[in-house]
Amino acid sequence: MGKVAVIPARGGSKRIPRKNIRVFAGRPMVAYAIEVARTSGLFDHVVVSTDDPEISEIAQSEGAEVPFVRPRNLADDFTPTVEVISHAILACSDIGWQMNHVCCIYPAAPFITVECLKETFALLEDTGADYCFPIAQYPSPVQRALVRDGRGFVSPFFPSNELERTQDLNLAYYDAGQFYWGRTSSWLNNVLIHSNGVGFPVSSRRVVDIDTEDDWDRAESIYNYIYGGGKYD
Repeated sequence: MGKVAVIPARGGSKRIPRKNIRVFAGRPMVAYAIEVARTSGLFDHVVVSTDDPEISEIAQSEGAEVPFVRPRNLADDFTPTVEVISHAILACSDIGWQMNHVCCIYPAAPFITVECLKETFALLEDTGADYCFPIAQYPSPVQRALVRDGRGFVSPFFPSNELERTQDLNLAYYDAGQFYWGRTSSWLNNVLIHSNGVGFPVSSRRVVDIDTEDDWDRAESIYNYIYGGGKYD
């Protein structure tokens, strides 16, 4: 049975308008997700799920398939990723595709590598988990986090850890927000990702959550430094 990559790229991004097709380091942002999926050789199909005709056109020009239009009710700010991927699976099944594994690849994640896609899939299979996705380590222990009130005074988020040595605290990780390998049955049964997944640690240098113009500029600087030999400001 096959493997399918689904790239959810809606048209109505608010914080950075048209983020998914805005030019990043010389190419439309979504092109990077499409390229890494196609180059990996892992997938029978690389699909873009979108409600937007312009995104659809660009995605197809970059080598992706757009075999359906995502409904408007699944293209707002509140629709969970699992619902979007479930819809894509059912739409692809309706045209006769069969798949055991589906990888949701976010369109604004230009630092994904082929090696990471392959290694996470291997980990998914080895562990038998529902999902596998990249994670990055927090730069400092989250158990020592502080809360700041309206007057500027701070207090421990976790008071019981105030006197603990940092080296005695467990390492903590966050979702890199790049992609999720999942079993078709897990997506369709609405199995929660973070509660039922195995994490694959990646370097935080390759993790940028692009939600603001500052995020965009920093990500582009890092990309140019890594791949173009440019200056990292």
